[in-house]
Amino acid sequence: MAAPAAVPSKAGQFAGRTLARLLRLPPHTCGFTVNRVLVPMRDGIELRADHYAPATSEPAGTLLVRCPYGRKFPFAALYAGIYAARGYHVVFQSVRGTFGSGGEFDPMVNEIADGADTVAWLREQDWFTGTFATIGLSYLGFTQWTLLTDPPPEMKAAVITVGPHDLSGPRWGTGTFGLGDFLGWSHLVANQEDPNRLRAVLRQLRSRRLLARAVDKLPAGEAGRALLGDGAPWWESWLEHPEADDPFWTSLNNRRALDTTEIPVLLIGGWQDLFLEQTIDQYQRLHERGVDVGLTVGPWTHTHLMTKAAPTAIRESLDWLGAHLGGASSSRRQPVRIFVNGRGWAELPEWPPAMPEVVRYLQPGGRLGDAVPPETAAPASFTYNPAHPTPTIGGRLLSPEAGYRKDTKLAQRPDVLSFTGDRLPTDLYVVGSPVVELSHSCDNPHNDLFVRISEVDAKGRSRNVSDGYIGAAPDSGTVRIELDAVAHRFRAGSRIRVLVAGGSHPRFARNLGTGEPLGTGRRLVSATHSVHLGDGASRVVLPAGPQPPSSK
Repeated sequence: MAAPAAVPSKAGQFAGRTLARLLRLPPHTCGFTVNRVLVPMRDGIELRADHYAPATSEPAGTLLVRCPYGRKFPFAALYAGIYAARGYHVVFQSVRGTFGSGGEFDPMVNEIADGADTVAWLREQDWFTGTFATIGLSYLGFTQWTLLTDPPPEMKAAVITVGPHDLSGPRWGTGTFGLGDFLGWSHLVANQEDPNRLRAVLRQLRSRRLLARAVDKLPAGEAGRALLGDGAPWWESWLEHPEADDPFWTSLNNRRALDTTEIPVLLIGGWQDLFLEQTIDQYQRLHERGVDVGLTVGPWTHTHLMTKAAPTAIRESLDWLGAHLGGASSSRRQPVRIFVNGRGWAELPEWPPAMPEVVRYLQPGGRLGDAVPPETAAPASFTYNPAHPTPTIGGRLLSPEAGYRKDTKLAQRPDVLSFTGDRLPTDLYVVGSPVVELSHSCDNPHNDLFVRISEVDAKGRSRNVSDGYIGAAPDSGTVRIELDAVAHRFRAGSRIRVLVAGGSHPRFARNLGTGEPLGTGRRLVSATHSVHLGDGASRVVLPAGPQPPSSK
């Protein structure tokens, strides 16, 4: 069923052309109209969608976009209008329970079935071009992975930007809950359709302060509910299922898509994006199987993909879609494009590139160097107090505080160990995933470990480069922590710094120190950690060399 076509206004078309010039995109090839449609699901529910119909007798192809955040600006501009003005039919759909679509929104749970039903409807439309591709970021990327678990024959390509395939947990290997991000996201989604614009604006202005208060209170389930009110009914259930392999998470796990799909996929991510490790895992698993996969990673946070990263992301998306839907030649010279911080873009045949190995040892006195400490070196110790948890500063977050941030004050805290190297005589390029190995013991079996590599510039200012986290760390023995993938130039004259702490709250929910469930626990017990330094027991291993990786 379709409503009468709504022709975009002259002002809207002018805005589209202006946006195209600002983003340095290929010129428009046609106008387009928008039809409001209802798409039936197998259970009788109907989902609302907008069909962007290009005014051309030779359409470039069909695109499917499935979104929980509404069908207006900015998503409609970035994922519908831009493509319709270049000849693509675009179906821009609101997922179940959002913005007029029927049913109840339960994050990620219904996307496999609803995506398949949407494709069944799509193939019956008289304007359908016979094949289609999918595009979108974040949750819009998750909906693409649900289709890729069992791709329909008409699906020929996907462009997935900072899109997770697995939301089991949500932990992704860290062993703890992403408290600040997922409470903040739940609060946003629970209130995004408030019809009272003034109230919505005021709530947005207060949201950061309200979220900061909520994540500091215990128990986490009760504190989150006080913030969410009647919204986000899924919140408690996320906290009540701490194990990633719990059957509760089955519908939020699309890992089998990485093992079975043959669809060409372009992956776009950011070094400071929340889902970076999943983007890298997606690339590596598809690449190993010989799937046509491209990878682009820039110096971006999650939200940058709709702002400063948009020109690059849209240009690369148009190129990928043109090559895999329209048969055009691609301008992509290598499968992998990465931004090396401090140098610029580099093109590579695969990720990670071959790099030399540089080892630095954690040494007494807060030093980091290539000399192995004597066996008699005393351990370095700190106490983590969950009543006053070590704070998050920068890193891979959803919030506006994400990204590269000054963390000098973090290094000066009594609950953080800091090990700083000498000034580098020449540039050092670290490209790949650093590893920190700690000979570690703790007087509390309920403990976590956070590690960070930072760069200290010539003026002594420190900024984060790469983080790693392990929840439920062993209370004795060697702990190996793989940090975030990076492509970073440490400039001559700068210094490498390694930080070790017992938490990073609220990016990772604090370990209460008692073993009580996060959702209901109230009691707090401190943990004293010791990092053993003697005989080189604790070290950082860097994939690094004096030159950036070669494209050959």
